[in-house]
Amino acid sequence: MGAARTGVERPLDRARRSYGQRAWADAYRAFSFADLETPLAVEDLELLAMAAYLVGRDDEYLATLERAHEAHVAGGQCAPAVRCAFWIGFRLLMRGEMGRATGWLARAERLLESGTRECAERGYLLLPVVEQRLESGDFEAAYATAADAVAIGERCGDADLIACARHQQGRTRLQQFQVETGLTLLDETMIAATAGQLSPLVTGLMYCSVIAACQQVYAIDRSREWTTALAGWCDEQPDMVAFAGVCRVHRAEILLLQGAWLDAVEEARRAGERSRGIDRRASAAAFYQQAEVHRLTGDFTLAEDAYRSASHLGLEPQPGLALLRLVQGRTSAAVAAIRRTAASTTDRLKRMSLLPAHVEISLAAGDVEDARSICRELEEIARSLDTGVPGAMAAHASGAVALAEGDAPGALRSLRRAFEVWQQIEAPYAAARVRVLIARCCRVLGDDDGADLEIEAARAVFARLGAAPDLARLESRERAVSGHPHGLTPRELQVLRLVAAGETNKTIAGRLALSEKTIDRHVSNILNKLDVSSRTAATALAFRRKLL
Repeated sequence: MGAARTGVERPLDRARRSYGQRAWADAYRAFSFADLETPLAVEDLELLAMAAYLVGRDDEYLATLERAHEAHVAGGQCAPAVRCAFWIGFRLLMRGEMGRATGWLARAERLLESGTRECAERGYLLLPVVEQRLESGDFEAAYATAADAVAIGERCGDADLIACARHQQGRTRLQQFQVETGLTLLDETMIAATAGQLSPLVTGLMYCSVIAACQQVYAIDRSREWTTALAGWCDEQPDMVAFAGVCRVHRAEILLLQGAWLDAVEEARRAGERSRGIDRRASAAAFYQQAEVHRLTGDFTLAEDAYRSASHLGLEPQPGLALLRLVQGRTSAAVAAIRRTAASTTDRLKRMSLLPAHVEISLAAGDVEDARSICRELEEIARSLDTGVPGAMAAHASGAVALAEGDAPGALRSLRRAFEVWQQIEAPYAAARVRVLIARCCRVLGDDDGADLEIEAARAVFARLGAAPDLARLESRERAVSGHPHGLTPRELQVLRLVAAGETNKTIAGRLALSEKTIDRHVSNILNKLDVSSRTAATALAFRRKLL
């Protein structure tokens, strides 16, 4: 029998080889087969558990890790038994199974008390304490406890523990609005992750948590950088399911900001498929991202369904759902939803994501005083964060409020600041929305040419993105401004009258003190808006409709 197997790789050898190559699905199958032949030793049980987790077999991960824990206890190996118990408790916390999670963590604490020597496991059991203190708002205590865990990790030479605790220090500093210090700590964590110094599980956890923290403080450049790195890490391991859904959600968020909306909704859809039944929070976030794209493109039924799916999975669907109600013309519902959400949200970073929509909805409802009050809070938080994008969000909101109050010069100054940031970070939709407000300021200040330029630029972006609701609102407002259903601006009507009088573009340019290129653009816009192909046809239509 022994000779018959000569040259044939044993399932256990194949399992270990596949694990080393990060071929997780093959490693899982081979370990499972080897375990059926002969129960695995405890070290291989831990490898099987990790492979099970990475291919999305969560229940088997927990069951196998529990077997490893029991084997360590039976062998009198206290520290490894504690570590298994910790990771079981941690995963149960992530699943929201608080009772079982607390029980396993308590078991780990009790086992640890029986030993006196220092070990990394003492540091791991500090990590849930840090999270509890963060949740209660006791930030200095949270930071100090995380620092203790880092120190234990350094003394014990445990890279995973150091990364987990240092990233908690970074998140704590962000909660305290010490943004530069917090981001520096997170960057240090990611250096270890991207260098391959951490286990697969901790690498994935650090990627996801750090990117989420960067997004929370609108550190867009870092979000893009670490999302790109995460995508590369996931692509190198096509069998991996555990973090693939989260990765695609982050990709979708970046694509949405950059204006690649079709790609964004496809990434979000794939994220949902990879996360279904495995990662509830990633599934919810995937639905929310799909809803956002559908809302912006005018697919309101699809947006409604996706927001509801996100809500069913436990994610607050605001401010997106309130903005959907606003564009549907259900302003009262939008006001009620955003006020309810803002009133129940005390975390300042979470409020930051709500306040711009709150300002927009209040202005739409005609409550300028309320909008100004909300804007002041937004400006205060933005000053504390000082990462560029919050300042642009506050300037955008402030400009909109100032315009509603009749202060066009003040509004224009704020809006120009916002526009510069949106342009710099390549956020075309946000930039186009600001340009619409800038155009309104120009109209108030009598600069019709400036308004026309801004409107044309915004219209082109909305058309390219497929932002149908914004295009419709833009055309409706332009028709209202011109006083005619054709949508021509006052300047375009002026040019049309001279075209009808037989003047050339060059002559019109001289009479209006404009460049010939500007007149060419006005004539092109006139033909497009009147849906005619020639100057003669435009003149005839203008006379029929009594536009002249």
